[in-house]
Amino acid sequence: MREALIAYSRGECDTPMPMHLDIAQACAEVHIKSSYRRGGRYFALKIASTFPGNAARGLATGNGMMLLSSAETGEPEVFLADAGHLTDVRTAAVAALAARELGRSDTTIGILGTGIQARLQAELHAEVLGLRQVWIWGRNPAHRAECRRDLEHLLPGVAIFEADSPAHVARESRLIVTATASRQPLLAVGNLQPGTHVSAVGSDSPGKQELDPRILRGAALLLVDSARQCEKLGELQHAPDQWGRAVELGAFCESHTGWDPGGVTVCDFTGLGVEDLYIAEYSYERAI
Repeated sequence: MREALIAYSRGECDTPMPMHLDIAQACAEVHIKSSYRRGGRYFALKIASTFPGNAARGLATGNGMMLLSSAETGEPEVFLADAGHLTDVRTAAVAALAARELGRSDTTIGILGTGIQARLQAELHAEVLGLRQVWIWGRNPAHRAECRRDLEHLLPGVAIFEADSPAHVARESRLIVTATASRQPLLAVGNLQPGTHVSAVGSDSPGKQELDPRILRGAALLLVDSARQCEKLGELQHAPDQWGRAVELGAFCESHTGWDPGGVTVCDFTGLGVEDLYIAEYSYERAI
């Protein structure tokens, strides 16, 4: 994922803006992304969907697939019927990458959300940090309890706690991941302790929002996966006046721009087609 972000920020990839479909009758959304790296062997097309009503049917609410095609002939090379798994993994991996690149040494992480992304965020952050505690919050107490039980199984030896509000999560942790479909701010600027880092993962289409825009305006460092995507789809859509000082994560990986370590840092994620290309290539080439 680090290589993918750097290639994107260097301008080495043709990665169009995502296409979104709203399936109103099912209260569902579909995201379509693609990418090609100049000189690469493949180009990728990815479809990822969320159908909330599937829970009542006993089906997964998330689904997806990826197609790799030859960049020489256009012939399809491989169809990855991964049910959205690779999208979920690369999303969590990039957030964990941001924590590592920022030099975080947190032993506690707070997570807003109780879906598959909450589980993967905890699991992959544990790969780069010596986690001892995870605090989780979600609106549905039953989902929150189920997520806690799953994390206790996934991360033995790590204490898992349920918080009663997003502000409670912020009191307990200075590393926070927001992974919800919220359309209203969940965290206010006054909730965050000095030195907190927030990875905002949930806002990936127009209208979604997890953070008070004043958090972005007051951040000592504002990172984005893509400046042009985040201004349309991410938290940055609610603070457009901050676009000029946003630093793409790929560029940060190469330069490590300085910032006040006592200030709040934010990384706004919308998910990039180039990440799908890289993880699809990686999975395919390992398989063959």
